[in-house]
Amino acid sequence: QVTCVEVVEAYVERIKEVNPLINAVVKDRFEEALQEARQVDKLLSEGPGHDCLEEKFPLLGVPITVKEAFSLYGMPNTSGLVNRRNVIATSDATVVSRLKQAGAIPLGVTNCSELCMWYESSNRVYGRTNNPYDLQRIVGGSSGGEGGALAAACSVIGVGSDIGGSIRMPAFFNGVFGHKPTTGVVPNDGQFPNARGVRTSFLCTGPMCRYAEDLEPVLRVMAGPGISKLKLNEKVSLEKIKFHCMDHDGGSIFVSPVDKEILQAQKKVVEHLESDLGVQVQRVAIHKMKYSFQIWSAMMSSKDSEGQEAQRFTDLLGDHGKPVWPLWELMKWLMGMSSHTLPAIALGLTEKLVNLNLSGKAKLVSMGKSLQEEMEALLGPDGVLLYPSHPTIAPKHHSPICMPFNFAYTAIFNVLGLPVTQCPLGLGSEGLPLGIQLVAAAYNDHLTLAVAQYLEKAFGGWVLPGKV
Repeated sequence: QVTCVEVVEAYVERIKEVNPLINAVVKDRFEEALQEARQVDKLLSEGPGHDCLEEKFPLLGVPITVKEAFSLYGMPNTSGLVNRRNVIATSDATVVSRLKQAGAIPLGVTNCSELCMWYESSNRVYGRTNNPYDLQRIVGGSSGGEGGALAAACSVIGVGSDIGGSIRMPAFFNGVFGHKPTTGVVPNDGQFPNARGVRTSFLCTGPMCRYAEDLEPVLRVMAGPGISKLKLNEKVSLEKIKFHCMDHDGGSIFVSPVDKEILQAQKKVVEHLESDLGVQVQRVAIHKMKYSFQIWSAMMSSKDSEGQEAQRFTDLLGDHGKPVWPLWELMKWLMGMSSHTLPAIALGLTEKLVNLNLSGKAKLVSMGKSLQEEMEALLGPDGVLLYPSHPTIAPKHHSPICMPFNFAYTAIFNVLGLPVTQCPLGLGSEGLPLGIQLVAAAYNDHLTLAVAQYLEKAFGGWVLPGKV
């Protein structure tokens, strides 16, 4: 009914309209995108039948955006680091290449936090990204530009990555869908910084989008041959899923209590599942979840099976130059002279503290392994856990620095290697998105994706900002 050029033009106009407010797309490739759209229209008018094209190019002509931390040919690839501001990608990251080969058209790259290690997307290269539902609030991080761009209808699909919740927090704060796949299914190649050592088991690349049904086809393209590890062709009977529910982590001293409105939304999901599907949602209290932040932190800094140390954040900040001295950077920051953000400096300072208590760290790593076994046993082949996405709705700018460990609600599932789908649940009393995490055992991504589609129908899914 419409040409690909018309579709791309509509998204380009939308970005031009809202981006001055939200600052989500930090570099565009509109001319190239329109040229690619013309080629798609030519292919459709001259090429083989639509069925043949659909099989070869499942995402033909679909406009996408890409987190700036991923290489997209001809686009900057700084990860918000000032001393990389002249770095231009000369190739595509593996997932970007696969999406392009499937026919998708990148419109540009989106903002992230400095070195992708903070949950507010703000840096000294591109500035700060604002939440489309309330410009005074954060979009989350590190895939925050993607969350904001999708929520504001600037793109159909987003490419995100997640080592502590970097897909799911932005998806939650911006009321869209995001999926952290089972570890090792989607390649992480071509992003900066990439994981090394033990962290390669925690970093996941995955899709973000406005509509739940888009998650699976995009995941198939991103995973390529790796998709065979998942059971996406299995039909899911929702009535046969064993649902579990946990309201909060048990009361960690490092993390805010969960907002009443988030708990209320989760309660409504439980009630709906029980009344509509006739299932019994089992309430669980997993004691070790109380130590989520400590477990994540210890496992992130542990050695891998070959004894290789995790890469130091201060080395990454230097980016092949001299390692950064966080204390000196803090002094410079106080005088307005540092090229780094305060969260990055703070992370550099705390990094050394983790390794001071090695026996305590070993205990936490062991606790993480035992929690993983407990979770896998609980969920089994047919279980889904409902768990809050974050203790609070989208916070105001700068406030995460006061509660820096609230990301523990998402981070724990990275070190456990479990697939998680972030599902929006409409807007709360302040007009800000609510949502929930859906967690399954490893390689059971098909269960969480199916439940997300079901909850989208029941609770309305994505809501256009400014609509209410």
